[in-house]
Amino acid sequence: MLAAVLTTLFFASSAAMGTRSASLIGPANANFVRLVVAALVLAAYAHTLGQGLGGPGLGMFMLGGLIGFGMGDTALYEAYDRIGSRLSILLCQCVAAPVAACVEWIWMGTRIQPVQFALGAAVLLGVALALAPGKGERPVKGPLWLGVGLGCIAALGQAAGAVLSRKGFAMCRAEGFALDGLTATYQRIWPGLVVAATVFVLIRVFRRPFSKSRLRDLPRERVPVAVGWVLGNALSGAVLGVACYQWALATTPSGVVLAIVAATPIAVMPLSWFMEGDRPTRRGVLGAAIAVSGVAGLALLPAWESHVRAF
Repeated sequence: MLAAVLTTLFFASSAAMGTRSASLIGPANANFVRLVVAALVLAAYAHTLGQGLGGPGLGMFMLGGLIGFGMGDTALYEAYDRIGSRLSILLCQCVAAPVAACVEWIWMGTRIQPVQFALGAAVLLGVALALAPGKGERPVKGPLWLGVGLGCIAALGQAAGAVLSRKGFAMCRAEGFALDGLTATYQRIWPGLVVAATVFVLIRVFRRPFSKSRLRDLPRERVPVAVGWVLGNALSGAVLGVACYQWALATTPSGVVLAIVAATPIAVMPLSWFMEGDRPTRRGVLGAAIAVSGVAGLALLPAWESHVRAF
């Protein structure tokens, strides 16, 4: 559970830094550059201290990266541009957890305990309460159905990527192959980088009005600031965050992990307040309290069960 909680914290800091980097150099540039930086850092680790591109679960991890890092993240960024980050994250996080739990149950036979199910539902309820759009709010761009559809595709990509990682770790354990989270992240990121690079090139070729680069308009004195935000986003999210995510999936059912990670938008709230002046509403605070309580319950559940068994 510690790994899933760390994932949430790293993803939250990555989201805050990603917002800053995207506002400075454009979302397509920020997403592509962060993956390039992360891939280089992970490659340096995996081919020196890690296991490189080896192991019986390599195919599953690469397929998971193609679906999760590539297709899922691409759809999520497109949803951001149409219906905004709050509704996009709400759809992605709240749909991904139950879908992953059902798929893993059907495919791998992993069952979630009733207590885990109830606490996970509390997390999702808190996220939904905190992030649901208020009365009169409209989609940012384009029709609502398209943005919602892209958000659901992002959720399916995240769920499928999580279950495939679980299967990859199971294959490694069956063969007695020890795979660490950073190496697993490295094996997943390359297919996702290929998808991101393809989208990046297509955007530059067709030059959609809402995807134009802001690099040329960036003042020279702002370049170091932009580099700092991009590097921070890459290291906290695509490197450390995803590494902890893989660590969590190695030992915990995907439905439980995704329920905890669903609290990421809640963890972003104080950062947004501090960095952007986006003060949370009372409903947001109430939802955050419910979600954090559910995460705390999931994190403390193993220790509580051990204590009960001891008596």
